Amino acid sequence: MFLNISILSFMLGFFFANILSTIPAQTGEWNIMSGSIIVTFNEIINKKIYKDTNINKYIAIQLINNIKIGIIYGLFVDAFKLGS
Repeated sequence: MFLNISILSFMLGFFFANILSTIPAQTGEWNIMSGSIIVTFNEIINKKIYKDTNINKYIAIQLINNIKIGIIYGLFVDAFKLGS
């Protein structure tokens, strides 16, 4: 059960990455702002997750971490698509 939810949250993060990389970039003026928001979100989640040692008992935080990993993975895939 938890594996299915983890995969679903990862794919949700991948979908959010596609949204974050296409919608603000339509005008070309929001690239720096959206990049800084993504990095800030990533660092806040990292601080909350890796501060505690007993983090494995909180399922919601693990799901947020999977969404974060999906967003990072999706942005890397988009960067590779733009590079080729």
